[in-house]
Amino acid sequence: MPYESTVTFTLDTICPWTYLGFLRLQKALKQYRAENPDPKVTFTLTFAPYQLYPDFSQEGEDKHEWYKNRRYNGDEERTQMYEKYMTALGKAEGVTFDFSGTIANTLHAHRIIYYIQEQRGPEVAESVVQCLYEQYFIQGKHPSSAETLGKACQVAGLSEDEAKRLVQDESEGLVDVKGAIREQTGNGVDSVPYVVFEGRRRDFTLVGAKEVEEYGKVLGQVGKEV
Repeated sequence: MPYESTVTFTLDTICPWTYLGFLRLQKALKQYRAENPDPKVTFTLTFAPYQLYPDFSQEGEDKHEWYKNRRYNGDEERTQMYEKYMTALGKAEGVTFDFSGTIANTLHAHRIIYYIQEQRGPEVAESVVQCLYEQYFIQGKHPSSAETLGKACQVAGLSEDEAKRLVQDESEGLVDVKGAIREQTGNGVDSVPYVVFEGRRRDFTLVGAKEVEEYGKVLGQVGKEV
């Protein structure tokens, strides 16, 4: 039997670097599986929540204006340079970033991811994370509106009634996800993406969005040490 390794990807759904890291890690996992059809180790990608800005309101504010005023001290030129830079990085991964729309609190997005991962498993949760990223970063949608979360629930295979109940009942899974966020903080997470590769002898941690090759190198190292 192959060794079963868990890869824990800690994220916030409004962080563009976690989206890049997610896309690159997906590519690395796909490459590893293609190159190792009879592997000594299998990898399961799981997700852990972290909020970069827990004080954000649910209503939120204009995304472009927030970056300009909070990150670049009102400098429009620097803000546009940042957006162009991130757009180029996204294009290399096959996505087109949209910096219009609203940036807002992500707690309930995390609640949905956490709940579905617990109830339906990590593979389904991966599709939810993908859907939330695409809605926010590509379509300019609110990161945790009822519409955004409802669409993610549909992707997970929930019925219309199940999705409506989960989105509207904001207490469902709230205590658990808040505990998970505190746990990640207690584990030393203070930025994302924060990725832990579970190994038989030791774990490997990568902080920040790495290149596909670097993720692949760690996957290979875990396999070598089995």
